[in-house]
Amino acid sequence: MNLAILSGKGGTGKTTVSVNLALVTGAGYIDCDVEEPNGFIFLNPSQIKSEEVKVDYPVIDSSRCTLCGECARVCQFNALVKTKKDVTLFEKLCHSCHACGIVCRQGAVTFEKRVTGIIEEGQSGNISCKRGILNVGEPMAVPVIKQLLGNLPPGVNLLDCPPGTSCNVLTALQYADGAILVTEPSSLGLHDLKMAVELVRYFGLPFGVIINKYNEGGSRIQRYCEGENIRILGIVPCQREAAELYSSGKMIIELPEYREVFEGIAEGLREVFPWN
Repeated sequence: MNLAILSGKGGTGKTTVSVNLALVTGAGYIDCDVEEPNGFIFLNPSQIKSEEVKVDYPVIDSSRCTLCGECARVCQFNALVKTKKDVTLFEKLCHSCHACGIVCRQGAVTFEKRVTGIIEEGQSGNISCKRGILNVGEPMAVPVIKQLLGNLPPGVNLLDCPPGTSCNVLTALQYADGAILVTEPSSLGLHDLKMAVELVRYFGLPFGVIINKYNEGGSRIQRYCEGENIRILGIVPCQREAAELYSSGKMIIELPEYREVFEGIAEGLREVFPWN
């Protein structure tokens, strides 16, 4: 079972919830936020193995190319541009769809591969850990996320998704069996939670909500969840001691109060999702 942990916005504490919940449940931790993966900072896995993520890009054989321009016309992403002298490729716009190769009647288009990121896998105690890392300057994270999630360890995995509701999140949700939405007790948190709720309902995924950094003003989230018949899986309080632990790269479940909260969340997960 793969449980996607997501939030409508950044800064809600999604990764904090993910890594601490992984420790409490013993579930695998998969960091899908490939543009800024930081879960390994807390879990500190060892025995790291890595593999490259490669994507196809077209290569134009100038000796065969007649400059008909069909390859540029068929490209929906403007990665190919026909000039008077040749066909120019903007490789970072290419989505590797191979349409240019299909329409080329002269056989002038072939494909080679380039590296856009890496996948790392390791072990933190009894927890399997994986993450994708997008290379600096690369605009498209989807190929890295797909390769990361294409071969997951057996059992229960927590997918620490990218923030927001972008294409990267949509890609991760295609591999999920359920979702945990992490929010914060603020007007912006509620606004973006509503978008995340709409997204997981579109996918037909069972889900629940965790309210992080809870304070006395957090009742607006609870009222919304009650009105929408959404289960609140847990409420994580906002305390200075937890912030100090987090800022030093430690787990907040080292504090007894927070361990109790996360153990309660773990029990709630088994009720909401078909855990076994």
